[in-house]
Amino acid sequence: MDTLLLEIGAEEIPAGYIRPALDAMAQNLLKRLDDANIGHGQARIFGTPRRLTVIVEQVAPKPETVTEDLLGPPEKIAFDDQGNPSMAAVKFAEKIGVAVNRLKVVTTDKGRYLSARKTNRGQPTVKLLKTILPEVILATPFPKSMRWADLSIQFARPIQSIVALYGTKVVSFTLGGRIKSGRQALGHMFMSPGKVTIPSPEAYVQTLASVNVVVNIAERRQMTSAVVTAAAATLGGRVLPDEELLDIVTNLVEIPIATAGRFDDIFLEVPKEILITAMREHQKYFAVIDMENRLLPGFIAVNNTRTRDMDLVATGHQRVLRARLSDARYFYTADVKVPMERWVEKLKGVLFQAELGSMFDKVMRVQALAGWLADAVNLAEKEKVTRAAYLCKADLVSQVVGEFAKLQGIMGRIYAQAAGEAPDVAVAIEEHYRPTHSGGQLPETETGALLSIAEKIDSICGCFSVGLIPTGAADPYALRRQGIGILQIMRSRKINISLTELVKKAVSLFADMSTEAPGQTTAAVLTFLKNRLSRLLADEGLSKDIIAAVTSVSVDRIPDVERRVSALEKLKGKPGFEPLAAAFKRVENILKKTTETTAATVNPALFAHASEGALHSACQSITTQVDHLIGQGDLDSALGAIATLRDPVDAFFDGVMVMAEDDAVRRNRLALLASISAIFGQIADFSQIST
Repeated sequence: MDTLLLEIGAEEIPAGYIRPALDAMAQNLLKRLDDANIGHGQARIFGTPRRLTVIVEQVAPKPETVTEDLLGPPEKIAFDDQGNPSMAAVKFAEKIGVAVNRLKVVTTDKGRYLSARKTNRGQPTVKLLKTILPEVILATPFPKSMRWADLSIQFARPIQSIVALYGTKVVSFTLGGRIKSGRQALGHMFMSPGKVTIPSPEAYVQTLASVNVVVNIAERRQMTSAVVTAAAATLGGRVLPDEELLDIVTNLVEIPIATAGRFDDIFLEVPKEILITAMREHQKYFAVIDMENRLLPGFIAVNNTRTRDMDLVATGHQRVLRARLSDARYFYTADVKVPMERWVEKLKGVLFQAELGSMFDKVMRVQALAGWLADAVNLAEKEKVTRAAYLCKADLVSQVVGEFAKLQGIMGRIYAQAAGEAPDVAVAIEEHYRPTHSGGQLPETETGALLSIAEKIDSICGCFSVGLIPTGAADPYALRRQGIGILQIMRSRKINISLTELVKKAVSLFADMSTEAPGQTTAAVLTFLKNRLSRLLADEGLSKDIIAAVTSVSVDRIPDVERRVSALEKLKGKPGFEPLAAAFKRVENILKKTTETTAATVNPALFAHASEGALHSACQSITTQVDHLIGQGDLDSALGAIATLRDPVDAFFDGVMVMAEDDAVRRNRLALLASISAIFGQIADFSQIST
């Protein structure tokens, strides 16, 4: 078995395209090998801005031999009255590629049919790869692709070379009618221009290293981190940790060369968030901090080329950065002179969503929701949270956020602090965007938490009110992320409010623009949030059947859902749970299947068997006990008490026929089962638990 190498050399590919494209290429190539029954080992990926590479180990020289028995037409159609093969039999033999006299008749469940055994030994792997590799290249997905010259093919950037080797042999093919595969790879554009010969897949990494190209992404990332760290030390500081920027820069260069630069101390008068963002977003420079985490007037740039005069390179970077920082300083100085209330008025001219009005309209709704939440959770927060809500979007029309969009919220906090707003108000303006991504940081203040919930539920209910509901992978307004954010905040802070009332309140604010009935929108949003909560709990390793059993009863109060799931999960792990769940499921199934009305109350006078009285007495006793325990929030003990009903329930089913012929007795027994269901139905629907 030999190793397969596929390298696509191209003009510089955007850094964000590289890793997703490599993952897709490797997955697609392995799938195509599997589909062709070609045995193989694992795939490894390599990449730089100028190349995408997949290496697959232990690729078999030919596909595995596949033998299969194929059914043809029925016997009565396959032969004429004289027993001669009909045209149907002849066509079947031709399709399979066997002689007619090699066809057999077999007996199946559907009758007697023609059958033939087909053996597919396949073509040599090298020959199959001539078709597979071009298709893999052209199927590589990118956010945006382009065409070039007069070629009909598309790729992220114009393809300049293709290396395709199976062992030491070239897999020959032509892409787009002009680009031929071979063993010539691109060297470093400046330090080793031209092409280099790749003798074999095993020599690929070392050969490119000899022409100043580090193709191993993990190795290049480690090198980048090391040279950046060393450069920061020359400035008397250390690099501000930024893993995302490190990933980006790693895929901007083929070999990392770090340069340390400085900027004027005067720029340190500007908030550090602006300086860091200006360096990071526009120039991809690393910020430098001291041992007390204070920003230093220095930066680290990573270059793709080593030059004779690195001081000259640093001077160039400093000149570019000074222009950026000068603009940022001007914007900030101008912004702090403007009252934030004036910006709020300007939001009337900023569109939130075409059918949902302006950003000012959103602010007014969020302020109303934030006040409602404060009334329900903590009245002491009302003044702070409504003020924060009023100012939370003001920075969107500031000059700094206009230049650095990622600073929205952060600049709102900075401007509020500069204007003398209460500390919690200023912090809440930044925190109301949290969490900004899956697993992201949650608001740390109660003011920020309430404002974040208000802002997110407004977006969700607004979009649902006008039919902008996520479908499949399409979620342009990030409603799933916002829904998860609401639930995470409620869980982390144990916010015990009615989710139904919150959604109703939010939906009511869209009455004059909604295209859906309020009740329908409310139900849809609650189902949406229920599904998000179920997914969250399942991702934490909790049993899906337990989650379904609990959430099908109610998801109105999030902390209560957590307690019920946790208590039921503990009970499920104890001996005897399955018989208990089976007994309760039987109760539920009988009640769900019957269309008959149960008696209003249980009448002991209609009991015909001792088990009925015993179950009724146990039910009355347990109901009082369980109501008390649930009221105290002791769900573990409540479930323990409910579990004692198993024996009387089993005895009841053993002793009587629920669906008795006597109408009154039958309805009375159904009422007794309904009283049992009402007890455990406060916690979960046991019919959904797997046993």
